[in-house]
Amino acid sequence: MGALVLAEGDTFAPPGAGDFDLPPIFLGVTKPMILVVLSVIIIAAFFLLTSRKLKVVPGKAQFAAEYVYDFARNGIAREQIGSKDFKPFIPLVLTLFSFVLINNLFGIIPIVQFPTFSHIGFPIALSLLVVYPVYHYVGFKRHGFVGYLKHATVPPGAPGPIYILLTPIEFLQKFVLNPLTLAVRVFAAMFAGHLILLVFTLAGEFLLLHAGGVFKPISLVSWAFAILMTFVEALIQVIQAYVFAVLSANYIGAALAEDH
Repeated sequence: MGALVLAEGDTFAPPGAGDFDLPPIFLGVTKPMILVVLSVIIIAAFFLLTSRKLKVVPGKAQFAAEYVYDFARNGIAREQIGSKDFKPFIPLVLTLFSFVLINNLFGIIPIVQFPTFSHIGFPIALSLLVVYPVYHYVGFKRHGFVGYLKHATVPPGAPGPIYILLTPIEFLQKFVLNPLTLAVRVFAAMFAGHLILLVFTLAGEFLLLHAGGVFKPISLVSWAFAILMTFVEALIQVIQAYVFAVLSANYIGAALAEDH
């Protein structure tokens, strides 16, 4: 392997976590910060423009907007929250899905090429500051303070002594682990996927520029894998946006449900 990465005294340095620490562009503002703001502008502009002149027979843009809305409404919110309670949460579910999707897709858009959620701070903020307070608030509102704590931590039907172990586990899951795993799941997928693309892309560049003549053609293989992994990453980005929205709606539905 050394022959592959050593040429003209140069050594291939594989990308790592440090490559995600982008320097500020101006006044402490970094590229991921700009992308978050840009995603909000894109989403707002898309839905405002496509809903400005609604038609009975929709054009392509209106059809796309209606499809995304229907998917968030019926495919996520209604399914996870229930037909009785889902309507007030449609805007939240639609926003979560759209926001995570756009920020994930930034990772494969030329020039941009950086998934915002590969920085753990963004999914953590979305989970802890938006999803977490919403589903606990609706739970406390529906069941009352004591009633919701019992609803969330004391599942019915278990033998009495089991609750000594089960209640702390349920509390830890509902009030600590759920928001953290919600954030870590999308972060890990975006971080790993972008790192894989970096490895194949930079390795191909290194082999082309620095490897010995016999090894230069291998750069084409590396870039071919980079292209293939780009399509795989695009699929994962969509799936992770869907999973984030589904789990968020599921937490809300569980908090509102009469049964544990």
